[in-house]
Amino acid sequence: MPDAPRLRRPLAVGLASVAAAVAFAIALLSVEKQLEITALICFAAFVVYAAARLRITATVAEAFRAHETAMNAGVLVGFVAMIAWFAEDHFPLLLLATVLLYTTVAIGLNVQFGYSGIVNFAAASFFGVGAYTAAVVVKYTSVPHLLALPLGGIVAALMGALLMVPMLRTKGHYTAVVTIAFAILFKTFLEVNDALGGPQGIRIRGMNVFGWSPNTPIELGSLEISQYATYGLVALALAAVAFVLTRRLERSWIGLMMDSVRIDETAAACFGVEIAWWKMVAFTWGNCLAGTAGALYALMVGYIAPNNFTFGDSLILVSIVLIGGIGNLWGAVIASALVVILPEKFQVIQEYRFLLYAGLVILLLLFRPQGLLPRRMRAYLGSAS
Repeated sequence: MPDAPRLRRPLAVGLASVAAAVAFAIALLSVEKQLEITALICFAAFVVYAAARLRITATVAEAFRAHETAMNAGVLVGFVAMIAWFAEDHFPLLLLATVLLYTTVAIGLNVQFGYSGIVNFAAASFFGVGAYTAAVVVKYTSVPHLLALPLGGIVAALMGALLMVPMLRTKGHYTAVVTIAFAILFKTFLEVNDALGGPQGIRIRGMNVFGWSPNTPIELGSLEISQYATYGLVALALAAVAFVLTRRLERSWIGLMMDSVRIDETAAACFGVEIAWWKMVAFTWGNCLAGTAGALYALMVGYIAPNNFTFGDSLILVSIVLIGGIGNLWGAVIASALVVILPEKFQVIQEYRFLLYAGLVILLLLFRPQGLLPRRMRAYLGSAS
């Protein structure tokens, strides 16, 4: 009994930190003046530094390890609270939904980079495969629009499985070159294909789900809830499912096989591990998540074009994984928020965002090569980020 307060303390500190993070995110998304935004960012940096010095961040990490279900539920409630707070504001909701979609893609990339050691510089292309699949389904077929999301993931997974054939015949930098070539070819294919809108892109008519259109605002008395609130909740559900399934995969014997492939292919093969199979599983699952997120993105924005899925966008997604910490799923959430929200709030650096990303990655490689939240060492079957 005397130990009960000590056991509850990390949970209380962890939930308080989640509440503080939600309050900060709401404040950051609400303000518009550059001076106020800069002050908020500096204040947050000071608080994080002070929390690290006072070992509060270590207590929060312990809370996520010892009370994972409660902390995950707290984060989920926090995102719902943010969506409810901005229920009538289009732009903050669009940013939140984009953060969640990028998080889903980054989770898939973490399976590839962090678990099995597969290099993928074409994540934006698989994101685009899902987006164009959803656009074709909604615009040109009579398939129920609700099936556009899983179909986007399935088609992206199949494309990834086909790309794995030449990738399995290469190693190291040559594997990366294969994915880069695919990214360039995919964009070129979209630009010359008139059936998909060519370089001008394709406009997607509104979805219809059992007679209801998610692309229209919801009126509740005097309130007019933005259509992005609906997509934000769906994006949150998608990110949550991707997170839970990937976490279970990581902690299962499947994750153990992937880790063995990443660490030493030769040793793993000597113990009977099917190297090609587990690489295929990791690459296919990661691209399935990217394609599903891309399908939801296309339906949300209503218009897509080849310039939305360039090699540069793939590098942005890779930078999210590097900044957050390779293999750490919570790092993907934090890095996605940083990469999506900060350039949008700092309008003065819009034209220099690639320079910002490059600078962040270089600084991390120099001073914290493991990322903001490094992945913890696996304890045989159990693992916590």
